[in-house]
Amino acid sequence: MKILVLVDGSKWSQKAALYAFSIARKRNAKVVLFSVLDRREAQAVAVNLAMRSGDIEKLKRFEETVWREMKKSVHDVLSALLELGQKEGINCSIRIAEGSAKEKILSEANSGKYSLVVMGAYGKSGKTRIGSLLEDVVGEIKPPVMIVR
Repeated sequence: MKILVLVDGSKWSQKAALYAFSIARKRNAKVVLFSVLDRREAQAVAVNLAMRSGDIEKLKRFEETVWREMKKSVHDVLSALLELGQKEGINCSIRIAEGSAKEKILSEANSGKYSLVVMGAYGKSGKTRIGSLLEDVVGEIKPPVMIVR
């Protein structure tokens, strides 16, 4: 059995990873902690920063700084979860993809490699309604999906 865990850095996705570890322990399954980085997010933040600073000339520099920080943040979260899983004796690995979250998630989840996909019910915004990415992908994921709240 192989479990794909979608991790966006939110407390909900971290909770999803803990549930996946629990299942993996009982089933002797492998866990893949998966995250997607979308450069469009870095570009949007950079535009906002450039507009606030009043210096649009700094846009490219802001974008590169934000992109570096996004990559570091995702790597740090995944590495911490990986370490936790390995300490618990779980066979786990991390994978980071770049591009559209919806496209990359659907491609990975539907690759035929996974018996289960686990994700948090909410994203980084922490809004009380179901996450918009979840709404976008859950009906198109072929393996069973566990949504953790």
